[in-house]
Amino acid sequence: MSTQALPPSPLDAGDPSTVIKVEDDRTGLSAETLARAFTDHLTFSQAKTWHTATDRDRFLALALAVRDRLVHRWIHTQQTYYRSDPKRVYYLSLEYLMGRALGDTMLNLGLYDAYRAVLGDLGLDVETLRQVEPDPGLGNGGLGRLAACFLDSMATLALPCYGYGIRYEFGIFDQLIRDGWQVERPDEWLRFGNPWEIERPEYTVRVRFGGQIEWSHAGAGGDLRATWVGAKTVLGVPYDTPIAGFGNDTVNTLRLWSARASEEFDLSVFNAGDYERAVEDKNASETISKVLYPNDNVMQGRELRLKQEYFFVACSVQDIVRRYRRAHQTFDAFPDKVALQLNDTHPSLAVAELMRVLVDENDLTWDKAWDITQRSIAYTNHTLLPEALEKWPVPLFEQLLPRHLQIIYEVNRRFLRAVLNAHPFDHERARRMSLVEEGEPRQVRMAHLAVVGSHSVNGVAELHTRLLKSEVLRDFNEMYPERFNNKTNGVTPRRWLLCANPRLAALVTEAIGPAWVTDLDQLRRLEPLADDAAFRRRVRDVKRDNKLALARYFHEANAVDVDVDSLFDVQIKRLHEYKRQLLNVLHIVALFNRAKREGLDAVGVPRTFVFGAKAAPGYVTAKLIIKLINSVAQVVNGDAGLRGRLKVVFAANYRVSLAEKIFPASDLSEQISTAGKEASGTGNMKFALNGALTIGTLDGANIEIREEVGAENFFLFGLTAEEVAERKLQGYQPWRHYDENPELRAVLDLIRTGFFSPEQPQLFEGLVDDLVKRDQYMLLADFASYAEAQQRVSRAFQDPEAWTRMAILNIARMGKFSSDRAISQYAAEIWGATAVPVA
Repeated sequence: MSTQALPPSPLDAGDPSTVIKVEDDRTGLSAETLARAFTDHLTFSQAKTWHTATDRDRFLALALAVRDRLVHRWIHTQQTYYRSDPKRVYYLSLEYLMGRALGDTMLNLGLYDAYRAVLGDLGLDVETLRQVEPDPGLGNGGLGRLAACFLDSMATLALPCYGYGIRYEFGIFDQLIRDGWQVERPDEWLRFGNPWEIERPEYTVRVRFGGQIEWSHAGAGGDLRATWVGAKTVLGVPYDTPIAGFGNDTVNTLRLWSARASEEFDLSVFNAGDYERAVEDKNASETISKVLYPNDNVMQGRELRLKQEYFFVACSVQDIVRRYRRAHQTFDAFPDKVALQLNDTHPSLAVAELMRVLVDENDLTWDKAWDITQRSIAYTNHTLLPEALEKWPVPLFEQLLPRHLQIIYEVNRRFLRAVLNAHPFDHERARRMSLVEEGEPRQVRMAHLAVVGSHSVNGVAELHTRLLKSEVLRDFNEMYPERFNNKTNGVTPRRWLLCANPRLAALVTEAIGPAWVTDLDQLRRLEPLADDAAFRRRVRDVKRDNKLALARYFHEANAVDVDVDSLFDVQIKRLHEYKRQLLNVLHIVALFNRAKREGLDAVGVPRTFVFGAKAAPGYVTAKLIIKLINSVAQVVNGDAGLRGRLKVVFAANYRVSLAEKIFPASDLSEQISTAGKEASGTGNMKFALNGALTIGTLDGANIEIREEVGAENFFLFGLTAEEVAERKLQGYQPWRHYDENPELRAVLDLIRTGFFSPEQPQLFEGLVDDLVKRDQYMLLADFASYAEAQQRVSRAFQDPEAWTRMAILNIARMGKFSSDRAISQYAAEIWGATAVPVA
């Protein structure tokens, strides 16, 4: 069917009463118009005078003035999509770590320098106003930040894209450090409103939970039809945020769903005098979008987590189908117009939900619906950890989503028939591949559902994809080898160099021109400048300025003064045992012991160790590691005998805006996870892009980074993934390393005996015992290699010219790790989507 024409617009007709003029306050770009737009919003949107306005008022006025210029392009972008009816990409992610929007949006629109000058003339500083904006904490770590980078790239590449997620009222918690311990505080990011979002109540959808399924005969053939009855209904209200492309007129949409009760309260119960019970259902419904990742250590938390996953999937699928049906009477063209990408396992229910919508609500045959579903959906896997490949108890599934459980059973029945046809009598293979894991209770394997229901399954680094194919999903790869592929992650250079590191970005642009901002391969042109002494000096000056800025932050936030000429040795990422922040701490204690035993020269170059990490609230070991980091910091920083040669800083409440301060100031990037555990990582890319050298294992994207920047510009240590697997197979004995390495033994004994926790001498005993007896992530096996690599780091840093040359080559060779490259590959090789330029 041809695309449905939109009704004529007065704008198209040129009606002089409605045409938006170039110098309109909402769209104009001249200095005079930008100033007027700002002051108009300050007066009429914030109802403040120049003298009564606070910095928050000024930030909101600036944000609204910038948003006006976004909305103009946003409307034209959506009109272009509706008229051309292209294949649209729908990106489903339970996390989006967008970061502060103001600076990034002004840069993408080309407004940053103009507004900096305009506000400067008014006696205001744009950077001061940027700091007022809260970080939307709608993600937990790398997964959410990757999703944000991908949205930026899709808009910059002019791809028709919609992001879908949940509008959590409380995002990832604010982290406080009290007596060295992590304390969680609610992240009230919406307390003062969000100037970037627009509520769309007209697109509210209904989502059902519970109830039962009734079967009836329908149609001339008397086919059985399922009807979902007796369910409780929750409303999904969409909030849209515009996502601007860089240097073009494309503005795409991030649609986040907020849960509302279908009724405010039960009036009959209220009239009977029981107000509390009357609003009970309302509160229960709206809890769904209340908080990011409820603690799932208890059944209530697991139930809420499953509700969240279905809620956002159901809202999104209904919205996708609604948009498609505006232009198409049948579903024949659905896979040619819809690319639905699952960002990790959380949205796997999209497979069952799309089948339900097609079969139950639109009367498609099973085979037709399954063909459409598989051709439309693609799945990105982001983890090798078994606990992250979600499983849900069948009883819980049956209670909340009875129809979806029936659909999954039918998918599984047909799939296992195909498995046994391909491998007759191999019932063990069928058991491994089943979508339902036998046990007490039985479990629905969500990753298996995503693989079976997709036409593409991709990993996010070459090693990760290889391990998916050879280990985690080996049976599926053997059955569907054409379905598996790799798409190495990337980061957006707009956020992580242009916006986060303006000093370095300006130097790069001066050297090679501005084309690198949308073509990161252009950075290769910096390579000859690595041998230019004057350019190296300027790069060092930029790095030192960034370190001074970070040092000022540590002085204010941590009351710690650090030596800006010391080596800034940085590990910032989610706190998890496999990421091995604990290995880093063991090395710090080893340096402390060397200084006490052999004198300060044994330490090597002065170092400032920087940690930034949040531990999941229920992750006891991770929180104990944070306590150990802070306990070691207290001892090291307070030891006058070290004369500042070693400092340890734990940067509390690590978030995107803090990362933007830390990456540009870093000298050494700690990428030290156990080989074979990290899927990819993107922090490793951001560090190198900002001129930090990497110390790391052959894990995740480290392998490809090392290949690109050169082995001589990377500090490698540790076992490979194959060696890790082999040692575990042979029966790894960590206590042998404790016995045979005197330095390691001294470190562990110092921690075990309570030197860093005299008030609780046994506090860290369990951590040490677990390392000596089990050491699941092989810290002790890698310790000697890690310590030796750190000595190489120290020697290299003693030669500033050589170090800077290595740093420049790292920057110059990071072109591969642009999210623009990654998205171009997704579009061409998975989605079949093409650019739709917006005029």
